Amino acid sequence: MRSKFLLGLLYCSFALSFAQEGKVTNHIYEGNEDVQKEAYIKAEKSYRKALSLAPEKATALYNLGNTHFLDKKYDEASQRFFQTQKFASSKEDKHKAFHNMGNVYMQKKEYQKAVEAYKNALRNNPSDEETRYNYALAKELLEKEKPPEEQEQDDKKDQQDKDQEDEKEKDQDEEGDKENKDEQDKEKEGDQGEESKDDGEPKKEGDQKKDQKPKEGENKPEEKKQPPRQGQLSPQQVQSLLDAMNNQEKKVQDKVNAKKVKGVPVRGKKDW
Repeated sequence: MRSKFLLGLLYCSFALSFAQEGKVTNHIYEGNEDVQKEAYIKAEKSYRKALSLAPEKATALYNLGNTHFLDKKYDEASQRFFQTQKFASSKEDKHKAFHNMGNVYMQKKEYQKAVEAYKNALRNNPSDEETRYNYALAKELLEKEKPPEEQEQDDKKDQQDKDQEDEKEKDQDEEGDKENKDEQDKEKEGDQGEESKDDGEPKKEGDQKKDQKPKEGENKPEEKKQPPRQGQLSPQQVQSLLDAMNNQEKKVQDKVNAKKVKGVPVRGKKDW
């Protein structure tokens, strides 16, 4: 009788456990369906129902962590993945938990923690290429990352270099302007030197007038004719009068000479 009673208790306990396991599985299934619909809040409720029945259920913990990750709740996601690797019974489940934990730290830019998470994932599955790639990327980002103090110093140095470069360009511009001004002054002095004598002394007024005379072969400037004043003969009129007087005088002289010729007796030949 006693043995049969114990057998009956074991059977009831197994039946209850089986029924409870079915409920856990149903809640996980419902949560997976909600995740596909991007209904993350409903999915979270379904996974929590499953965990309320089986707090150490690795599948429910892992799926709840993925839901938090998709909903960008990174702190909660890292807690769920940590719990997953703790209660996981296989290396493959541990590997997936550490891998996703590394992804959370990458999103938070905590590269040192990401490196450690990926390293633990590779310990459980050394052949996973995706984990190996993420591990290398996390290490590279960690090496490039600098403390805030160093970054601030670099920023100050960059600003100083920029200021020095700007100052240098400003000096070069000023020097170029000065050279252009000196060149213009030299050209101006050269033009003034051409107007001076060879000894450097300025030319006299007579020399300047002399230089202003047209060179040989050049056209002389046209002389302006001064208009005759009122009551005064012009040079052309004076010349015409002189010419007329000369002509008149010549006529008179010709007449006088003609009369002299006529008045002179012609000597005849003697009759011998």
